[in-house]
Amino acid sequence: MSRPSEPPPAKLIVGLLYRRLEPRGKALALLQDRFGPLDLLTEPIPFSYTRYYEREMGTGLWRQVGSFESLVDQGALPDIKLATNAMESELACEGHRTVNLDPGILTEERLLLASGKNYTHRVYLRNGIYADLTLMYQKGAYRPFPWTYADYREPMLLHFLKALKRKLMFQRTGRLPRTVS
Repeated sequence: MSRPSEPPPAKLIVGLLYRRLEPRGKALALLQDRFGPLDLLTEPIPFSYTRYYEREMGTGLWRQVGSFESLVDQGALPDIKLATNAMESELACEGHRTVNLDPGILTEERLLLASGKNYTHRVYLRNGIYADLTLMYQKGAYRPFPWTYADYREPMLLHFLKALKRKLMFQRTGRLPRTVS
């Protein structure tokens, strides 16, 4: 018989998609007010994987991914997504988002992104929020699935997430992992 237990805390990440620096800066401030200081933030890269967001946000979009110093309860993912949705609404202009915020939790085994949309590989959590199994850790790296978004397949982002995994392990144990895997 399995005995239920609470999972260890996870690393909170948030993907930011934006066109202009001002809403990005405001979003980062709101995120830090709610979740505490950022510990890492990727360099901005042009977002050219899909045109899905252009109708609402315009062209010339940029993508960044940040992580936070404090670890989070894995069960808090729906609350985190609802909070980032509220931030998107607060920063919207004339009913259009100026920034898209995609929160997720990184564990040693996987990356889960939060979504308000159902799909075959998403598991319902609560309050209209689903967990999207985006990456799994296998053979020394985070690996994508056939449904993984193109930007989460990028080697630079996968390397960033592997570094975050090492930081997560250090935060949990106080020791650096012995191996790179």
